[in-house]
Amino acid sequence: MEHLKVYDIDKNYIGIASRTEIHKKGLWHETFHCWFACQEGGKTYIYFQLRSRKKADFPYLLDVTSAGHILADETIQDGVREVEEELGISLTIDDIEKLAEIPYCVIKDKGEFIDREFANVYLYRQPIQFLDFTLQKEEVAGIFRAEWTEFVQLFTSLKEKIEMDGFEILDKGTVQWKKEKIGMDAFVPHPEKY
Repeated sequence: MEHLKVYDIDKNYIGIASRTEIHKKGLWHETFHCWFACQEGGKTYIYFQLRSRKKADFPYLLDVTSAGHILADETIQDGVREVEEELGISLTIDDIEKLAEIPYCVIKDKGEFIDREFANVYLYRQPIQFLDFTLQKEEVAGIFRAEWTEFVQLFTSLKEKIEMDGFEILDKGTVQWKKEKIGMDAFVPHPEKY
């Protein structure tokens, strides 16, 4: 069972609790988010993971390229392990740049799941190919990318759908390449501030 550090809204350390207790009670905790972005053909692309259908939280929705909880015995910098665990890409903290620490809250299932986190957001902006990814199938079902300006238009309601391309790993390990139009309902909900 995962144990995480607990904080108050002002980021004062309170103690340690299980991940289950943290999300049941809505306790503040730390997470690591790493976005992948690259330039190709004069355009900037942002990458998203497709969460596994087996995930307890927000299954089969598009989300941050790589993300995870910071365990009780870890530092924020240790969070970079998530990238290799989920995506099979080995990075160090020196390979990525910190963008921000964003406090936010998402409540679902009529208050049964409350996610209050301090998201430590990083960016990896090096050329990357879909074939560079080796996915942890228990966590990640696929990788997709969108052209950055189109994603911003989707997120700010200037477009209802945008085209994304990428791949999904099917149950038997087969890779299915996809190109499709996606709306905001295909993404894990994040507050507007994020």
